[in-house]
Amino acid sequence: MVHTASNTENLFNTGGATVIMSFEWYTDFVNVGYKPKKTDVRCLFYVEPAKGITMKEASGRVASESSAGTWTTLAKKPSHMKRVMATVYEIKTQGRGAHIKVAYPIDLWDAGNAPQLLSGIAGNIFGMKALDNLRLVDVSFPQTYLKNFRGPEFGITGIRKMLHVKGRPITGAVPKPKIGFTAAEHAKIAYETWMGGFDLVKDDENLTSMPFNKFDDRIKLMAKLRDRAEKQTGERKSALLNITGETEMMKKRAKLLHDLGWEYAMIDVVTAGTAAVQTMRDVCHDYHLAIHAHRAMHAAFDRNTKHGITMLFLAKMMRMIGVDQIHVGTVFGKLVGTKRDVLDLEREMTSRVIRTEKKSSDLLDQDWDGIKTVLPVSSGGLHPGIVADVLGVLGTDIGLLVSGGIHGHPRGTRAGATATMQAIEAFQLGVSADEYAETHKELAEALKKWGHERPR
Repeated sequence: MVHTASNTENLFNTGGATVIMSFEWYTDFVNVGYKPKKTDVRCLFYVEPAKGITMKEASGRVASESSAGTWTTLAKKPSHMKRVMATVYEIKTQGRGAHIKVAYPIDLWDAGNAPQLLSGIAGNIFGMKALDNLRLVDVSFPQTYLKNFRGPEFGITGIRKMLHVKGRPITGAVPKPKIGFTAAEHAKIAYETWMGGFDLVKDDENLTSMPFNKFDDRIKLMAKLRDRAEKQTGERKSALLNITGETEMMKKRAKLLHDLGWEYAMIDVVTAGTAAVQTMRDVCHDYHLAIHAHRAMHAAFDRNTKHGITMLFLAKMMRMIGVDQIHVGTVFGKLVGTKRDVLDLEREMTSRVIRTEKKSSDLLDQDWDGIKTVLPVSSGGLHPGIVADVLGVLGTDIGLLVSGGIHGHPRGTRAGATATMQAIEAFQLGVSADEYAETHKELAEALKKWGHERPR
């Protein structure tokens, strides 16, 4: 848009008196001298302007379109509108793009409404022709905003207490292949997984209720075998069971889980949507169920490093809403995600306060106040030979899902789970997996098959 003297005059109605103000419409949303208020929601974006658009104007367009702006100046506008205009308060150029920080007044937000937050900071702005690329990198939520959300019901401490697991990763596996087994076959694999020493069995993202493996049948058969495994091992056993679907259906499935003594409901949180997850946070509270958040479809938003939404922001939003554990990646597995990406996610899920901005980080500070922590879950292409690599980076206060890496063991699922538990034991003893395998045959067999190969 080309601004001229005639189209930058704006009339403000101040309750009787009309004041003529002259300014650039988009650039009026830019003020690098502004100091954000404690109550502002602050966002970090990466911006690349289209040809012919200055960085200042491009930045102003982001703030304008996501708050109290429009594409042209207006004939009349109440003066109090200025109080809800977003402000670009920092622009750091980076090649042909820039990282910009935008402060949004708290009055822009509907308390406790996660979908409305997305409609603002991740809505129309992604469709603007004036931008070649736009990426929502991070958001800092003020305590005034956070107080309207419940956060996790259990958090890491509550999950460990529920499963009676201390001092090691919480372990789990998905029956593989991820879909195709009957309910009875699925339950039998679950039993073998538990008997190999694992704590959890997990449905995968696309397994809900199919003609060959109905949800009701699966959870009932698994409940019987769970009870048997607990009696035989003396250990607590549970499962991450996928209730994803239309919201009323999810409510019914959550009740079934509760009635059968299960502790978890799994939700594909991206595909289900923030509104559904908020509703199910309340429902699961009533049924005393923890929420396992699967991030299926996240890469549609976050894989392009110049455009879209980061997994960091998606995870922060889910912590705010109230999931208890969420996938963060592996560094060494089959899925995308740099070491820094994964560590940033883990830190954001497990810390109460994040202080990064004074360290020249490209992320924002965050004080989670009374919001509980979320258990970071590492999964995707893991096997006993690379368990030590993952734990060396992420530590042991995580969930560790090893699926194909146990079912593909030469002697089957139970031996594969045992081999993984042995790999964890070796790491905690400070012994290499190869050395530990000399006296642990299941681990030796796993290493013979996979070695220390990192899948792609």
